[in-house]
Amino acid sequence: MSRDDSFTLKAGDSIARFSASGAECRQWRVGAREMLWSGDPAVWPAIAPVLFPTCGWSRDGAITIAGKSYPMPVHGFAAQSLFSVAQRGADEIRFMLADSDETGRHYPFSFELGVTYRLAPEALHVEIAVANTGVAPMLYACGLHPGFVWGEGAHRFLFAQEERPEVPVIAPGGLFSDRRRSVPLAGKALPLTKSLFEREALCFLDARSRSFLFEGPDGALEIDAPDFPHLVLWNSKGAPFLAVESWTGAGDPEGFAGDFHKRPSMIHLRPGARRSHGVMYRWQSTTRAT
Repeated sequence: MSRDDSFTLKAGDSIARFSASGAECRQWRVGAREMLWSGDPAVWPAIAPVLFPTCGWSRDGAITIAGKSYPMPVHGFAAQSLFSVAQRGADEIRFMLADSDETGRHYPFSFELGVTYRLAPEALHVEIAVANTGVAPMLYACGLHPGFVWGEGAHRFLFAQEERPEVPVIAPGGLFSDRRRSVPLAGKALPLTKSLFEREALCFLDARSRSFLFEGPDGALEIDAPDFPHLVLWNSKGAPFLAVESWTGAGDPEGFAGDFHKRPSMIHLRPGARRSHGVMYRWQSTTRAT
């Protein structure tokens, strides 16, 4: 299978296209509306990468396990890996990745990583399934990082619950500091401007909310992420997209030099165990009031 292989799902007047490279959704269109950003390489070449086995940055680009250092790209290696297709239908596809000599350079665990997409007329469901196929406990984090079209006019991001109007300051190297800065969050509503992201991403760690609305003049995108405690909002260079990132884990704290087992909010999976994490994205053509 080459990295150019692509696969298409259809449901009603919706269409979605996927690549075996990174098990990434490369297009999602509802009727005539493109939901995902174009992936302009001059700004951000990705569109909706899958994150595994880390979310965020690792100190000095590496993790330490049992005294040995392993190089770890930001958000892990899944986005750079070639998946196989385990199952395919008209409106559903499942990609699979298993440990190999290549993954072992970064992550010394035996695993299977499944990414399943199910397309409905106005919704896209994504499930990440992680299985420990080894004989020792393993640790991981996973996430989704789609960039959604951010067009003209006023937009805001709505939380299901009231959140603290502050986020961590990101230290050099993408690490999380103990310092915090305020954001213009009024109750459940965050007005969106490109200047919000001039410094860094907005990372709502351990958010109370698990569902959200990305609302604009022509409708709203409903996001239901019950299995992901962290939400990150990000934009690059004022480009016409908002990345809405769902994470199970977070990047290294500033000054962290511990073993991977001590990294914050990692999931511990016993041998033979399996765990799933799902997100639903649904387009609403009319704006929902708060």
